Amino acid sequence: MGDIHIRKEGRAGRITLTRPKALNALTYEMCLAIDRALIDWQTDDTVALVIIDAEGDKAFCAGGDIAELYRTGKAGDFGYARTFWRDEYRMNARLADYPKPIVALMQGFVMGGGVGLGGHVRHRVVCDSTRIAMPETGIGLIPDVGGSLLLARAPGRLGDYLGLTAARLGPGDAIHAGFADYYIREDRWPELVAGLCQSGRVEALAEARETPPEGELAGQAEQIDAIFGAGTLAEILAAAEAAKGDLAASAAKAIRRNSPLAMAMTLAALERLRVGAQDIRSALQQEYRATWRTIEQGDFLEGIRAQIIDKDRNPTWKHTLDSVPAETVEAMLAPLGADELTFDA
Repeated sequence: MGDIHIRKEGRAGRITLTRPKALNALTYEMCLAIDRALIDWQTDDTVALVIIDAEGDKAFCAGGDIAELYRTGKAGDFGYARTFWRDEYRMNARLADYPKPIVALMQGFVMGGGVGLGGHVRHRVVCDSTRIAMPETGIGLIPDVGGSLLLARAPGRLGDYLGLTAARLGPGDAIHAGFADYYIREDRWPELVAGLCQSGRVEALAEARETPPEGELAGQAEQIDAIFGAGTLAEILAAAEAAKGDLAASAAKAIRRNSPLAMAMTLAALERLRVGAQDIRSALQQEYRATWRTIEQGDFLEGIRAQIIDKDRNPTWKHTLDSVPAETVEAMLAPLGADELTFDA
């Protein structure tokens, strides 16, 4: 079985992540296997829908397996990371545009690459243990795998808050923010999956949905909008430090901790999506421009060193919060010419 179990059961195509000890982190090979299965099932009349789930109670998928990206990048090989991201982003686009219904059952941690896997499909199920986040700015990246699109579509300035702080969403807040659709208790999932496999009818999800636990973020929208609509990165930090309450204090702490360049790029990327094309491929293309350059020119390798490799939690970022040049941000998000991300048919 390895890291992933792909098969057909009844009328469903089944994709199960089987790396629970690694929090089901996505490897490059897993991304390719998922994409191949989606291509095969697209024209398979025996497959009415696709179900994506994961083993273990701690995580649906806590992100991409970035150790190899670090190892190759430190050796001066930037091509491995760029190829990984290119093919992962193509898989993300396929999931979002898939002609058949896809159901994602997301328990525990759903972060980074996990959002790319489960966050764009038509039917996104969460439970009490679900904790969704986009923590990329803490390792020098912008929110990617199409996550920037979800953030740009979130109410008010909620997306800026989530992208800059990596705040975690429980089930109620995940639905409010647009990262999920249904709350169904996890102990009901086996019966739900069995029914979906037998019938091939996604209507069973609407019939099974329950009222989610009440979230916190809708009631904090006014403060979030005031802080994260303040302007530049430095102005947002100043607004957070001047505001009262736990949300403002935790937001200020996160902004002081994360990569200034990555956060500035995130603000610019979200604003471009709000005023321009709001589709998955535009978002992924913009993200790829940033990640393609960040592996070589940005804070990514230093962020991984500090958080994952040495674990000293003391990165030396390239910029301070008030010294990220606007022209640098523009250059990092500029078209890549011959290296631009493209999508197959």
